[in-house]
Amino acid sequence: MRTVDLADGAIAGAVGSTALNVVGYLDIALRARPASTTAEQTVGRLADIAHVDLGPAPRAATRRSGLGPLIGYGLGITAGMAFALYAGGRRQSLPLATGVLGAGVMAMTDGSITALGISNPRTWGRSDWVSDIVPHLAYGLTAAATWNRLRRPSRRDS
Repeated sequence: MRTVDLADGAIAGAVGSTALNVVGYLDIALRARPASTTAEQTVGRLADIAHVDLGPAPRAATRRSGLGPLIGYGLGITAGMAFALYAGGRRQSLPLATGVLGAGVMAMTDGSITALGISNPRTWGRSDWVSDIVPHLAYGLTAAATWNRLRRPSRRDS
């Protein structure tokens, strides 16, 4: 594994995370639904587990709102790097890579909020699932397309 492959995976993950956020915010704007608070709740739960004091209530709330999205970007970038290890530096089929990346990040996100007791996907309705699946699909597609774009085409791709 070359360092450049891990860097490209990080770039692909960052692009995918940006797409996930854009699609999520478009959903909020179009359906006039409230923003999710799961990222902030995750920060709060992790801080409690680690015995980290985020400060007095107003400051703690502000810190949670800032740290929540950063955790999301960190997860997305890390997933892109893990994908680089999986891909072995090679271009991948766009549909397969989209599924691996999108489903992988969705499983990591939904699994962590379930394990932390923040939400239970088994209780979600159709609208909740659409709000979760569509942005993760956008993550997978843009991260996969970016990964492939950063790879040198093989002779078969010419």
